Amino acid sequence: MGTVSNQLSYPLDLVALRPKNGAPLHRQLCDQLRELILEGAVPAGTRLPSIRAFAGELAISRNTVIAALDQLAAEGLLESRRGSGTHVSAAVPVAQPSGPAPAGARAELSRRGELMTAQPRVRTFPGRTAFHPGTPELAEFPFKTWSRLLSRRARFGGEDLFGYHYISGHPELRDVIASFLSAMRRVRCSPEQIVVTTGGQAALDLLARLLLAEGDTVWMEEPGYLGARAAFLGAGARLSPLTVDRDGWRVPADPKSPPRLIYLTPSCQHPLGITMPLEQRLAVLEVARAANSWVIEDDFDGEYTFRGQPLPSMQGLTDNPRVIYVGTFSKTLFPAIRLGFIVLPPDLADRIKPAISNTGQFAPLVLQAALADFIEQGYFFRHLNRMRRLYGRRRAVFLTLLDDHLGPWLAPIDGRTGIQLAAPFRAPIDDHAVVDRAAAAGINLAPLSVYFAGKPSMSGLLMGYAGVAEGEMRLLVPRLKRIFEDIDPRMVDEAIS
Repeated sequence: MGTVSNQLSYPLDLVALRPKNGAPLHRQLCDQLRELILEGAVPAGTRLPSIRAFAGELAISRNTVIAALDQLAAEGLLESRRGSGTHVSAAVPVAQPSGPAPAGARAELSRRGELMTAQPRVRTFPGRTAFHPGTPELAEFPFKTWSRLLSRRARFGGEDLFGYHYISGHPELRDVIASFLSAMRRVRCSPEQIVVTTGGQAALDLLARLLLAEGDTVWMEEPGYLGARAAFLGAGARLSPLTVDRDGWRVPADPKSPPRLIYLTPSCQHPLGITMPLEQRLAVLEVARAANSWVIEDDFDGEYTFRGQPLPSMQGLTDNPRVIYVGTFSKTLFPAIRLGFIVLPPDLADRIKPAISNTGQFAPLVLQAALADFIEQGYFFRHLNRMRRLYGRRRAVFLTLLDDHLGPWLAPIDGRTGIQLAAPFRAPIDDHAVVDRAAAAGINLAPLSVYFAGKPSMSGLLMGYAGVAEGEMRLLVPRLKRIFEDIDPRMVDEAIS
């Protein structure tokens, strides 16, 4: 008698419905039975309990049971047999035990896939802003205003903002971007040349695939931005280092191998934070003109200059249409907004639409419309000016703290731009070891050596200060000092003597 009872309840004892989790009960039942069948827990040919037994045992309605079983029958997992009820279909494949993966087994990738997945990535830790590079102050962003503008657009946007329109970007946003680029960065552009992307990194990935063929030469800053390096390698390019140090860019006067593309961060070099002098900008533009090369000017945080006026964009210095300007709102607003833009030659701006659509680099229109309102109504520039003042104060405090506590080990590069600081070591130290020790102490840093594609010519730290309150700086920098004292005590002895 007990055996019959067990047969009638199987597999009900394997099902656990949760009425309060938000998912409809028929879907929960359907999903759980499907998983049990496909995993082999309920084998092919098994007779299921009656609809009445299902409903009574699980305390649900018969209609709920019927909806779940009908769906599984439509999927071919169940079949009804006249006179004997519902059974798991004999066509369901027998589940094979997976077992442990062979030692050393890895998913096979393409050559480009292996290159892309092998690229270094700066780690982030939730809840640890200090001192992650490139992180703006989020507590000071006017999220109430932003939420109001976004909510209004979401309520009244209509089909325009929720369809497949405006592949190149919302017209209002393209208009305001063109206006402030012309006024603030001296970029030569019309709204028709603006293409909105899902962030600056997406823009680089898209441009790399559009402009480069397998084996093309790219002049890449060394040290340089990791995301750009990964995008160009992923497109099959061959990287040729364009050396950058404290004195600037070493532009070859007569390059032996003319590049197909030159990538630069001239307003605030990533990661060193220096500004490219005018004569070096003109030298690069001359190389590009002679070789008919593309130039990508990545102006990721050129809005933050803390002494003097920022130099105009390189794009604005030339009438060469092959100079492409890339920007982002991740540093001026907040990283998760994932909105960037490209200024393209007019013919390419029109031809790029299918590529944007086919790669999925189509930025949400409701976000674009809200951002257009945020800029047009003056909130963007108000916030930008407030952050310039705040970051200027924090930068001065941070440099003083580094000098007072970490002077024996670090020689910061004060390029007077950007929301992060590069600080090479005064003597050889493993910067990865420092970063790992700092992470264990709750401090988020990046090793400077990782930004070199070849053998690093310097080691040190890249530290973001903009999103860190002064009180937290005063707490954490002395903690860093204790880490350095443990790793390299000889520098303490030399400083004392």
